[in-house]
Amino acid sequence: MTDGVDNPVFVSLDEVGLSRVASLRLYREPEPEHVPEISNRQYTAQDDNYTEGPCGWGRFTPRCLQSCNNAVGYLVFFSLLAIMQGVCPTNTTSGDIQKCSTATTFGSSKYLAIFIIAQLLTGIGGTPLYTLGTAFFDDSLPPHKSSLFIGIGYGMSVVGPAIGYVLGGQLLNLYIDFDRVKSVHLTPDDPRWLGSWWIGFIICWFITWLLIPPFSCFPKHLPGTAKMQSERVSQAHHNGSEKVVQEKDIGKTFRDFPVALMLLLKNPVFMCLTISSCSDAFTTAGFAAFLPKFIENQFSRSASFSATIGGGVLIPAAAIGQVIGGIIISKTKMNCRNVMKYSIICAVLALALCSVFLFTKCGNHPYAGVSVNYNGTGSIGELTAPCNANCSCLRSTYEPVCGSNNIQYFSPCYAGCSSYTSDSQGKVFYNCSCVRSPDLPLSINGYIFNTSEATAGKCTASCTKMPFFMAFFFFVVVTTFMAATPITMAILRCVPDKQRSFALGVQWLFVRLLGAIPGPILFGLTIDSSCILWDIKPCGGNGACWTYDNDKMSNLLVIISAVCKCITILFLVLAFCLYKPPPEKTPPPGEDNTFIATVST
Repeated sequence: MTDGVDNPVFVSLDEVGLSRVASLRLYREPEPEHVPEISNRQYTAQDDNYTEGPCGWGRFTPRCLQSCNNAVGYLVFFSLLAIMQGVCPTNTTSGDIQKCSTATTFGSSKYLAIFIIAQLLTGIGGTPLYTLGTAFFDDSLPPHKSSLFIGIGYGMSVVGPAIGYVLGGQLLNLYIDFDRVKSVHLTPDDPRWLGSWWIGFIICWFITWLLIPPFSCFPKHLPGTAKMQSERVSQAHHNGSEKVVQEKDIGKTFRDFPVALMLLLKNPVFMCLTISSCSDAFTTAGFAAFLPKFIENQFSRSASFSATIGGGVLIPAAAIGQVIGGIIISKTKMNCRNVMKYSIICAVLALALCSVFLFTKCGNHPYAGVSVNYNGTGSIGELTAPCNANCSCLRSTYEPVCGSNNIQYFSPCYAGCSSYTSDSQGKVFYNCSCVRSPDLPLSINGYIFNTSEATAGKCTASCTKMPFFMAFFFFVVVTTFMAATPITMAILRCVPDKQRSFALGVQWLFVRLLGAIPGPILFGLTIDSSCILWDIKPCGGNGACWTYDNDKMSNLLVIISAVCKCITILFLVLAFCLYKPPPEKTPPPGEDNTFIATVST
């Protein structure tokens, strides 16, 4: 140009998506800090995938419901449903109905099939709550807040079994046919007693149906979800799966299921985290099912007391651990790698605490014919001895009594008792030929002492280690569940965003198949292997186990727990080592946010 000044400006900012230049700069601006790569797709409120709406049912959206249209309102109803989901499976009963006819066996099989179908339906209905419901939290909240809400929600989910244990323990004190309790002449301490297990299921059914209408009023996405998604930073394991999901838009149709599943199975971090969850679920499900049985036999407590104290310690500890884990992750704002490191620390601490159980076990109480002989007569392993040989006692009638010599007997018949009295305190048996000890005097200074008495029920436990055991068990459960919420958050972070719900579903599938289902089975087999006195059914064959070897039972359960915890630690370490965060986003060469200006005359 012949007049003026020509200022051609070459701006590279347009190439990286900026449309305006606020002012002309004649110097190079400092490069911004590198941040983890953000997902290529930025979501907005208009995006069909994150459509936000009001609370209500269709066009019916009352204004009063809109105060619940947020994460807190959703958490309240999520927690209530999770509580009820956990109450039902823990309504149990104890007892063994000794019937052996073909018709009765066939009828029992039909009832068993009904229970299995009911459990399947319970699992089908509960799984979406912990998969879609968890992803719903993660969609609607920033990463550091979602861990807190998920931790609280999962913590409330384990409050349900606590309520179920306490409720079930109280219902066990009510006879199964409560209108016939006076005619059966049994007490809750009698091993033949059957509690009202069915009442708890009716209560659960009624309350759950009351919660369904308000829970169904929430929209597809809470307000603010689109904004959260637009600011989300991907932490998915860098193995190419996120690129495949985005390019092929995986998850739109059911035909994408095989590809989506293979992407998860080929994600080593996801699989390691899932296996670690399975290992923890193996032990927690086993103890949840058999902790009352362990307490009952180890410390000679009643079934109802064992169920109540077991649930009162186990489940609150799990809830506290879940919440603490969520709070720690939320407050420290850990990334995926640090979350896995924290989970490893919790697992190692839980393993160290498990070793204390070796010192809190109790030996067996003296049991005539099982662990001790009959006043020097008879032999261990045989309930029949010279003192009861003429009584024609039946092994199928189990009614334990405690002799005045503090030795337990299988029944009044095996104790050689010939008479009894009954009052509000229970039955007292007299003239028991097997109870009298030659070492005890029958009279002192003219006063006669009856040393051949026996009272109904098991002998009072002489072991005082139960408080010590329950205290350490509480802390083991807390530290175990302190890693549960972080592991869930790590799974949500290590997979592509579109696969989060599907990843949780696959994880739950593995947890059930490899943890929650086989765990109680192995625990049951382990406990049965320590049985030293089986019931003999009237038609032959073993029935329930009446007495266990406490030392053997305790040692086996500690070994199983320690092995499972070692497996958990191993796969958490593998997940930590194999995890590759997404590469940092760096500007291409030449796009360095530099303004170049020239002046010509």
